[in-house]
Parts: sequence; structure tokens; C-alpha cells
Amino acid sequence: MCKIARQAGEYIREERKKFSLDSVERKHAHDYVSYVDKGSERLIVSALRELLPEAGFITEEGTAQGDRSTVRSNQPHSVPVPLCWVVDPLDGTTNFIHRYPPYAVSIALLQGNTILLGVVYEICADECFYAWQGGGAYLDGKLLHVSNQSIQDALLCFQYPYNSEAYKPVINHLIDTFYGHVGSIRACGSAAMALCMVAAGRLDGYAEQYLGQWDFMAGSLIVMEAGGTVTDYQGSDDFTQGNSVVATNGVIQQNILEAIKKT
Repeated sequence: MCKIARQAGEYIREERKKFSLDSVERKHAHDYVSYVDKGSERLIVSALRELLPEAGFITEEGTAQGDRSTVRSNQPHSVPVPLCWVVDPLDGTTNFIHRYPPYAVSIALLQGNTILLGVVYEICADECFYAWQGGGAYLDGKLLHVSNQSIQDALLCFQYPYNSEAYKPVINHLIDTFYGHVGSIRACGSAAMALCMVAAGRLDGYAEQYLGQWDFMAGSLIVMEAGGTVTDYQGSDDFTQGNSVVATNGVIQQNILEAIKKT
């Protein structure tokens, strides 16, 4: 999986050298895609099919549409729960368009609601984050662990999803609650990388809503295997079928969840 993510990252890196804004398409308001996203996804899907032919796909750009399925675990026990690749071929497309790091490739393997494997390759810094269930989280072979920072000195990441009108009251409340009362607040433009930075202790907490499964699946496993906590906005650890994520070092999880509940 790491090799496949790096190959896709190399393709993206080379295409960025000759990329033109004329190549950008608008999926909907402020949500962009280009031939690079689609080309990366085709490369990844083709390689993953060879790696594990029996698995289905959930992909952001739909190039594996014939295989696309949201796999749930509430099937009869006699029916084997299928495996499913969850792929974001270029997480942080707006960053990519503007030559603004980070942007990344994200690949996860899901079985029902259980994330088995996760890889996030950050292209600009040439960093590969990865984890497998019960095996720990790593950055290029180095074991990762979340921070132990308390809320007073925490560096938080609150991002701005495309569903701006629905999310504006939430983000306004989060900023009002924490700005001036924590170490600082950032937005990095990539859900996958925000999660990996929590896992690496570079960030202490991250929250975002209106995500696709491809945005957060791999990174969530990496956080959990690094000793962190991941829930949805309701505080449930059964988050894989939802669209929201709160990921922290565990120490400050309730601080963020309590602020969200007030919205």
C-alpha cells in the first residue's frame, strides 16, 4: 500500500510541474477536481485490484464506479463481510491547485465498520504515514505517538468544509470558544494530513464535518494506532459511516466534544 501511494504521489508531483489552472473543473461551489485527481485514482485502483482482487472500492472521483459500495457491518453473521478499499487520490485539491502544502494520497482497507489498514502519503514533504489494526502507527518506519498536551496549550486544527452555510454556526462557535484560550488554531486544508499530524503529535486536536469517507478513513486508524482518540461529532467511536470526525490526543477529546454539543 505504501508503494502504491508513493507511485500515485510521484505522478501528482510530476504533473504539478506542468499543471495549469485551465485544467480545473468545479464539482460544486468551491469544490474542485482536475485530471490529476482522476489520473491518480485510476493508477491507485488498478494497482489495488491486483493486490486484492476480491475487494470493492469507495473512491472520491468514482473511477471504480462499478465496484463502488458502502459496506456496512449489520449483515447476517453467516454472510462474510466484504473488504473495501477507500481511496482519496488527492486529498487537498485546493491546496494542490494553489501550490500550497500539504496535499496527500490516502488509502484505507475497510471490512464492515472496521479499518484494517491505512496509508497517507504527503507529497510535498515526501512523508509516508501508515498503520494496521493492532500494529501501531508509523512515519517512514518511525513509531508515532500522540502528544499529552492539555487544552490550555493545545494546537488545534478546525477546518472549513464546502458546506459553508450549514457549518458556519459550528465553526464560529468553535473559534469563539477556543481562540485565545488554547495554544493556537490552524487549518491545513487536508483532512488526511490533519489526522496524521495529530498522530505525530504535531497537532493536539482536529475537528471537521461534512467529510467523505475517503477523507478520514486512513488517517483515523493512524491516530488510533498512535494512541489517540477518534469519534464523530456525537462522541461515538462508530464513526466510519458518518461524515464528521473529532480526533485528539485523548486528553482534550471531551473539551472539543463539549463545545460541539453546545452548537
